[in-house]
Amino acid sequence: MTIYVALLRGVNVGGHKKVAAAELRDLATSLKYRNAATLLNSGNIVFEGPAKATTAIERQFEAAAAKTLGLATDFFVRTAAEWHALAKANPLLKEAKDDPSHLLLWVLKEPATPVGLKALQAAIKGRESFRSGKSALYIAFPDGIGLSKLTPAVIDRALGTRGTGRNWNTVLKLCAMMES
Repeated sequence: MTIYVALLRGVNVGGHKKVAAAELRDLATSLKYRNAATLLNSGNIVFEGPAKATTAIERQFEAAAAKTLGLATDFFVRTAAEWHALAKANPLLKEAKDDPSHLLLWVLKEPATPVGLKALQAAIKGRESFRSGKSALYIAFPDGIGLSKLTPAVIDRALGTRGTGRNWNTVLKLCAMMES
Protein backbone atom coordinates (compact mmCIF):
# COMPACT_ATOMS: atom_id res chain seq x y z
CA MET A 1 0.00 0.00 0.00
CA THR A 2 1.08 3.55 -0.73
CA ILE A 3 0.54 6.47 1.62
CA TYR A 4 -0.80 9.65 0.01
CA VAL A 5 -1.59 13.19 1.03
CA ALA A 6 -4.37 15.15 -0.66
CA LEU A 7 -4.64 18.91 -0.34
CA LEU A 8 -7.88 20.65 -1.24
CA ARG A 9 -7.76 24.14 -2.62
CA GLY A 10 -9.66 26.94 -0.95
CA VAL A 11 -11.94 24.99 1.37
CA ASN A 12 -13.18 26.35 4.69
CA VAL A 13 -11.70 29.77 3.96
CA GLY A 14 -13.88 32.73 4.86
CA GLY A 15 -16.97 30.53 5.00
CA HIS A 16 -16.59 29.34 1.42
CA LYS A 17 -16.55 25.75 0.16
CA LYS A 18 -17.27 24.28 3.58
CA VAL A 19 -16.37 20.66 4.10
CA ALA A 20 -16.06 18.86 7.42
CA ALA A 21 -13.07 16.69 8.23
CA ALA A 22 -15.40 13.72 8.74
CA GLU A 23 -16.81 14.24 5.23
CA LEU A 24 -13.30 14.09 3.78
CA ARG A 25 -12.52 10.89 5.66
CA ASP A 26 -15.82 9.37 4.53
CA LEU A 27 -15.09 10.43 0.94
CA ALA A 28 -11.74 8.64 0.99
CA THR A 29 -13.35 5.55 2.51
CA SER A 30 -16.09 5.56 -0.14
CA LEU A 31 -13.36 5.52 -2.78
CA LYS A 32 -11.87 2.39 -1.12
CA TYR A 33 -8.89 4.14 0.51
CA ARG A 34 -7.88 3.11 4.01
CA ASN A 35 -6.78 4.77 7.24
CA ALA A 36 -7.94 8.24 6.19
CA ALA A 37 -6.91 10.95 8.65
CA THR A 38 -7.32 14.71 8.39
CA LEU A 39 -5.18 17.54 9.69
CA LEU A 40 -6.71 20.86 10.70
CA ASN A 41 -9.89 21.90 8.95
CA SER A 42 -8.25 23.32 5.85
CA GLY A 43 -8.48 20.40 3.46
CA ASN A 44 -5.60 18.05 4.31
CA ILE A 45 -6.12 14.30 4.24
CA VAL A 46 -3.65 11.43 4.53
CA PHE A 47 -4.73 7.97 3.38
CA GLU A 48 -3.48 4.62 2.07
CA GLY A 49 -4.24 2.89 -1.18
CA PRO A 50 -2.83 0.87 -4.03
CA ALA A 51 -0.01 2.41 -6.04
CA LYS A 52 -1.40 4.47 -8.90
CA ALA A 53 -0.80 7.77 -10.66
CA THR A 54 -1.53 10.71 -8.39
CA THR A 55 -3.24 12.56 -11.23
CA ALA A 56 -5.76 9.70 -11.49
CA ILE A 57 -6.43 9.93 -7.74
CA GLU A 58 -6.90 13.71 -8.06
CA ARG A 59 -9.51 13.25 -10.79
CA GLN A 60 -11.22 10.51 -8.76
CA PHE A 61 -11.48 12.70 -5.63
CA GLU A 62 -12.56 15.79 -7.60
CA ALA A 63 -15.39 13.89 -9.31
CA ALA A 64 -16.53 12.20 -6.08
CA ALA A 65 -16.43 15.47 -4.09
CA ALA A 66 -18.53 17.21 -6.74
CA LYS A 67 -21.05 14.37 -6.86
CA THR A 68 -21.40 13.47 -3.17
CA LEU A 69 -20.54 16.73 -1.39
CA GLY A 70 -21.51 19.28 -4.02
CA LEU A 71 -17.93 20.56 -3.68
CA ALA A 72 -16.15 21.83 -6.78
CA THR A 73 -12.47 22.22 -5.91
CA ASP A 74 -9.05 21.06 -6.97
CA PHE A 75 -7.32 18.19 -5.18
CA PHE A 76 -3.52 18.00 -5.18
CA VAL A 77 -2.28 14.48 -4.38
CA ARG A 78 1.30 13.46 -3.62
CA THR A 79 2.75 10.20 -2.34
CA ALA A 80 4.43 10.25 1.06
CA ALA A 81 7.78 9.89 -0.70
CA GLU A 82 7.03 12.87 -2.96
CA TRP A 83 5.83 14.98 0.00
CA HIS A 84 8.94 14.19 2.04
CA ALA A 85 11.12 15.01 -0.97
CA LEU A 86 9.41 18.39 -1.33
CA ALA A 87 9.98 19.11 2.37
CA LYS A 88 13.63 18.06 2.15
CA ALA A 89 14.23 20.16 -0.98
CA ASN A 90 13.15 23.43 0.69
CA PRO A 91 15.71 26.06 -0.35
CA LEU A 92 14.36 28.64 2.14
CA LEU A 93 15.79 27.08 5.30
CA LYS A 94 16.21 30.35 7.18
CA GLU A 95 12.56 31.24 6.63
CA ALA A 96 11.50 27.72 7.64
CA LYS A 97 13.38 28.08 10.91
CA ASP A 98 12.66 31.73 11.72
CA ASP A 99 9.12 32.26 10.39
CA PRO A 100 7.50 28.94 9.37
CA SER A 101 3.94 30.28 9.43
CA HIS A 102 4.83 32.76 6.67
CA LEU A 103 6.56 30.23 4.43
CA LEU A 104 4.33 28.31 2.04
CA LEU A 105 4.92 25.17 0.08
CA TRP A 106 2.82 25.91 -3.01
CA VAL A 107 1.96 22.65 -4.82
CA LEU A 108 1.16 22.94 -8.53
CA LYS A 109 -1.04 20.97 -10.91
CA GLU A 110 1.59 21.31 -13.63
CA PRO A 111 5.29 22.20 -13.31
CA ALA A 112 6.03 25.90 -13.66
CA THR A 113 7.68 27.01 -16.89
CA PRO A 114 10.53 29.52 -17.09
CA VAL A 115 8.12 31.99 -18.71
CA GLY A 116 5.62 31.48 -15.87
CA LEU A 117 8.29 31.93 -13.20
CA LYS A 118 9.42 35.15 -14.83
CA ALA A 119 5.81 36.39 -14.92
CA LEU A 120 5.40 35.47 -11.25
CA GLN A 121 8.53 37.41 -10.31
CA ALA A 122 7.18 40.43 -12.18
CA ALA A 123 3.84 40.10 -10.34
CA ILE A 124 5.42 40.48 -6.90
CA LYS A 125 4.71 43.95 -5.55
CA GLY A 126 5.87 43.51 -1.96
CA ARG A 127 8.73 41.81 -0.13
CA GLU A 128 7.59 38.30 -1.00
CA SER A 129 10.13 35.98 -2.56
CA PHE A 130 10.00 32.48 -3.98
CA ARG A 131 12.14 29.62 -5.19
CA SER A 132 10.94 26.97 -7.59
CA GLY A 133 11.16 23.25 -7.05
CA LYS A 134 9.82 20.19 -8.79
CA SER A 135 6.10 20.95 -9.38
CA ALA A 136 6.08 23.24 -6.36
CA LEU A 137 7.16 26.66 -5.16
CA TYR A 138 8.49 27.79 -1.81
CA ILE A 139 7.08 31.26 -1.15
CA ALA A 140 8.11 33.52 1.74
CA PHE A 141 5.68 36.20 2.93
CA PRO A 142 7.78 38.22 5.41
CA ASP A 143 4.98 40.77 5.95
CA GLY A 144 2.26 38.15 6.32
CA ILE A 145 0.05 36.27 3.92
CA GLY A 146 -3.36 37.82 4.58
CA LEU A 147 -2.61 41.30 3.27
CA SER A 148 -0.22 40.29 0.50
CA LYS A 149 -1.04 41.22 -3.08
CA LEU A 150 0.52 37.87 -4.11
CA THR A 151 -2.79 35.99 -4.01
CA PRO A 152 -3.63 32.54 -5.36
CA ALA A 153 -5.31 34.16 -8.38
CA VAL A 154 -2.17 36.20 -9.14
CA ILE A 155 0.04 33.11 -8.80
CA ASP A 156 -2.28 31.02 -11.03
CA ARG A 157 -2.46 33.71 -13.68
CA ALA A 158 1.31 34.22 -13.77
CA LEU A 159 2.15 30.52 -13.86
CA GLY A 160 -0.70 29.38 -16.08
CA THR A 161 -1.53 26.53 -13.69
CA ARG A 162 -3.45 26.11 -10.45
CA GLY A 163 -1.91 25.50 -7.07
CA THR A 164 -2.53 25.44 -3.36
CA GLY A 165 -0.30 26.33 -0.43
CA ARG A 166 0.37 25.05 3.06
CA ASN A 167 2.47 26.85 5.62
CA TRP A 168 5.67 25.20 6.75
CA ASN A 169 4.21 24.13 10.10
CA THR A 170 1.49 22.20 8.26
CA VAL A 171 4.00 20.71 5.81
CA LEU A 172 5.95 19.24 8.73
CA LYS A 173 2.82 18.02 10.52
CA LEU A 174 1.75 16.19 7.35
CA CYS A 175 5.22 14.63 7.13
CA ALA A 176 4.85 13.38 10.69
CA MET A 177 1.36 12.00 10.00
CA MET A 178 2.63 9.99 7.06
CA GLU A 179 5.45 8.54 9.13
CA SER A 180 3.17 7.21 11.87
